[in-house]
Amino acid sequence: MLHVIHQDPHQHAERRSRWTLAAIGRACPWLGVRLPSSVWYLLDRLDIHYKRARAHVHSPDPNYLPKLQSVRVHLQQAMLGGGDVVLFEDEFTFYRQPSLAQAWERAGHEQTLAELGHRPNRHSRLVAALNAVSGQVHCRQADAITLQELVRFYQGLREAYPEAETIWLVQDNWPWHFHPDVLAALQEQVYPWPLARMPSWPKEPRPNAPRLQLPIRLVLLPTYASWTNPIEKLWRLLRQELLHVHHFEDQWEQLKQAVNQFMDQIQYRAEELRRYVGLTDPTRLYQTAFQKAGITL
Repeated sequence: MLHVIHQDPHQHAERRSRWTLAAIGRACPWLGVRLPSSVWYLLDRLDIHYKRARAHVHSPDPNYLPKLQSVRVHLQQAMLGGGDVVLFEDEFTFYRQPSLAQAWERAGHEQTLAELGHRPNRHSRLVAALNAVSGQVHCRQADAITLQELVRFYQGLREAYPEAETIWLVQDNWPWHFHPDVLAALQEQVYPWPLARMPSWPKEPRPNAPRLQLPIRLVLLPTYASWTNPIEKLWRLLRQELLHVHHFEDQWEQLKQAVNQFMDQIQYRAEELRRYVGLTDPTRLYQTAFQKAGITL
């Protein structure tokens, strides 16, 4: 029965995207029942229920596991206390209007109201990096993460770790990360895997692009695999504690200031943050993915 309901109904001549009880009865004549109520009772006995779907993306990256292993290797080196630092980097967008979520309200038809305000729904961007060992967070807010903003952020990382031999920056495959003007600010990069670059981009950096020789090495995560980046859980914490059903609907500057304060204060919650994002024991990172593949670490 699970084999049937996990298929597209169109494969059974049903012109719909989701199964109905009647459609299941038509697709499974071997059940010996056709009434929707009979199908429901049978599914209930089989412990198969009508459930809300969950958004899901399967990473198509053929180098999924090798990329995760590369992150683990650098992380193990950083934990030995040498001159290496491992940071998980990402960008995040937040909006003036509050996002919807659960909140306390008395029983009945009344619901908590997320006031949208009366102004355009503006947005702002964050770029941040999470230290995989210490839990320290470095963040920069801007209206847009331009090439110049990204380079300034990288400069800030170097200032935060002036003694680091190498700063391993683990990040996703956003093409902006690999723009020639951005790479010009870093030491020469070596990539075992192909990069996501726009065909319209120049092959070489522009003459005015800063050449800073920052000791930052980019480490690529698998494509379409946001769950492999622990800093994504920091964004979830930001939503939970500040952005869901907030009360800054017409106070854009105050909301941006509140976000900055949250990112500043998270520095004092490093141990809590490491537990929240799953880095209490960094050696266990990606352990489940390798176990499913039958690989012993």
